[in-house]
Amino acid sequence: MPPDAIFPANPNRHALYEKHGYSAAIRSGDLLFVSGQVGSRDDGSPEPDFKRQLQQAFDNLAAVLKAAGASFDDVIDVTSFHTDPETQFDAVIEAKNRVFPEAPFPSWTAVGVTWLAGFDFEIKVVARLPNAA
Repeated sequence: MPPDAIFPANPNRHALYEKHGYSAAIRSGDLLFVSGQVGSRDDGSPEPDFKRQLQQAFDNLAAVLKAAGASFDDVIDVTSFHTDPETQFDAVIEAKNRVFPEAPFPSWTAVGVTWLAGFDFEIKVVARLPNAA
């Protein structure tokens, strides 16, 4: 089965992916590879408040998962990128605990970076699709 591009339902976000030349996610067999999601508003601009930016990144991720017929329960691997991990850690853990409240937790790699195009947090995941044939 060839890879299949997945986009969230929001047409504004779809336009952003087209503008930058990448897919929100790629389905390959029963796996979903989700591109990094940031806390952007519908127009692509960063949410300035870190906690709201963090929540928006998780909301954007949820929309991509939903478009593929998946949810946070299907996530098996997470990579997150942080511009200031030391000061952001508590807020990230709080957000993580809301979407992954109990074991088994996905594997998670957190990476400190110096630049995220005006954002302070980015999250990408791999999920196993529940109804993949």
